[in-house]
Amino acid sequence: MKKLDFSSRKVAEIKDCLDLQKELSSAELSALRSDSRKGVKRLLTGFLKRREKEIQKEKRLHKMLLPEKAARKKGFKLVAGVDEAGRGPLAGPVVAAAVILGAEEASYWGEINDSKKLAPTLREKLYDKITTAARSFAVGVVSADVIDRINIYQASLEAMNLSVRQLRPQPNFLFSDGFSVPGLTIPQKPLKGGDALCLSIAAASIVAKVTRDRIMENYDKIYPGYGFAKHKGYPTPEHKAAIKALGFSPLHRRTFKYD
Repeated sequence: MKKLDFSSRKVAEIKDCLDLQKELSSAELSALRSDSRKGVKRLLTGFLKRREKEIQKEKRLHKMLLPEKAARKKGFKLVAGVDEAGRGPLAGPVVAAAVILGAEEASYWGEINDSKKLAPTLREKLYDKITTAARSFAVGVVSADVIDRINIYQASLEAMNLSVRQLRPQPNFLFSDGFSVPGLTIPQKPLKGGDALCLSIAAASIVAKVTRDRIMENYDKIYPGYGFAKHKGYPTPEHKAAIKALGFSPLHRRTFKYD
């Protein structure tokens, strides 16, 4: 790599140069560190922060790809991840998603992470990316009345089962977040905290979360006054106050505690 010469460059030129660089040699870093201009020092600080962020993202991506690489090494070509969203709310369905990411370059999926760690705008962006480019994805939804009838744990398992069975093509190995999904014949492995450990589970967590959020936003139009578009059915003070004022809606889980 040709060494970059910063000594005779203006600050604006150095900025343009650093914006295009992913790596700098030790000599180039030394030259920038010895530059007395405040603007250059700010640019170097910004570059180093960006580079450290990229390094951490690469490490996280490598870690999250390990389970699927191990499964593929054993001969399982179609590896899926499954996760759910909506176990804790007082209202609305529990939603699960199953995803087979496919064989795109690992860096293509580099922004994927546990949905709870992502800003809403990035979740929406990644939802579009996953649902457009993944080999396959599917969603399972279990309503509040079924949750009341069979309990939230069983309803979560049912939603995950539904999502996996709808995948086309069907996976030949499944990673799930936390516990095995009953009623499936394919080999599977539960991973505790899997949405932070396995890329396809994290992708499924994003699809499940965004799908459920959109469902609750639509319900807000049907059952106004509860604030479903804002809190998505979770037990916020605003939501509890609305229940006291308006009573239960058909979306509310009657078997849950409201105090």
